[in-house]
Amino acid sequence: MSHLIPFTATVTAVAAAILQAGPEAGPAAAPPPLALSHLFITLAILAAAIVLGFIVQRVVASTMHAMAKRTANEWDDIIVESMRGLVVLWFALIGLAVILRLVPLRAEVALIVRRSAAVLGILSTAVFFTRAARRSIHVYIDRKVQVPTSIFKNFASFIIYLLAFLVVLDHLGISITPLLTAMGVSGLAVALAFQDTMANLFAGMNILMARKIQVGDYIRLDSGEEGRVVDISWRNTTLRNPDDNMVIVPNSKLAAAIYTNTHLPASEMGLYLPVTVAFDSDLALVERVTIEVAAEVLAVPEWHVPGFEPYIRYNAYTDLGVRFSVGLRIGEYEQQYRVRHAFYKRLHERFRAEGIKLAVPPRLVTIDK
Repeated sequence: MSHLIPFTATVTAVAAAILQAGPEAGPAAAPPPLALSHLFITLAILAAAIVLGFIVQRVVASTMHAMAKRTANEWDDIIVESMRGLVVLWFALIGLAVILRLVPLRAEVALIVRRSAAVLGILSTAVFFTRAARRSIHVYIDRKVQVPTSIFKNFASFIIYLLAFLVVLDHLGISITPLLTAMGVSGLAVALAFQDTMANLFAGMNILMARKIQVGDYIRLDSGEEGRVVDISWRNTTLRNPDDNMVIVPNSKLAAAIYTNTHLPASEMGLYLPVTVAFDSDLALVERVTIEVAAEVLAVPEWHVPGFEPYIRYNAYTDLGVRFSVGLRIGEYEQQYRVRHAFYKRLHERFRAEGIKLAVPPRLVTIDK
């Protein structure tokens, strides 16, 4: 009903002009005959248009909404949702157009009504496209990509309303060239003054749209910082590092950095732990014991990855002994610290129990005579 307030004012102005037409116009302009009947015709047409708009919104729009819900395509739902509450307004505008053609209004009154209807039509169209844009962002980004998109919604709304404002000014005969010039100069000044801020803004938009980093991912930067992404704002990306501290990274720095996302292509990852045993060790026994220890560690429900079996690979003879790597698999990057701790602790106990010697560096002992 809030949309009907401007029309009440318009109808009041039309009625007053119809009833007062004539005396102020001078001898050459006689008042239109049957002015009261014109008022009744105006009110009847406008009331009929509004009632028809309510009927269409209640019946037809509801039917379209139900039909849109049954389809797999999201666009029909977006259009129907964006039209909600605007149908009555558009039918009232149609009613005003009919009034302008059928009712002989004074020229100045017709001009006011025509301009008011055009302005309301432009603004209602802007509302429709703003709703459609915000709804599209919600459907195709919020629900599917699951990234914060308020910045995109606000930017789309600002652009649409700005264009509608310029179109309204142009329709009313107000030159928008000076305004566009002023906006261009002020925009350039603002861009220069907030160059770093704008760089972070567009870098943040690029990060969100590229989907290479999302909230919840664990990333490592080439500069050494690492942590789980807890927030991506219009200016910064916030990481929570293993020390439970927050690392604030400007979006422009993050977009230009070389980073590793441990959650891509999946959060599961391989963990390879180096071990070196003495040259005289029984390598078959070493392999069996090491795999048993690795299997025991990975059997913990929190660390278990279904379908994976640990393995070892001998890879080098060193000055200390025989070196090999133990292949494990963990659910996510942050588990490696506890898995590494548990594995080395149990492996040391089993090696001592089995008589397997770990390689130790030789020591130089000097004896004074």
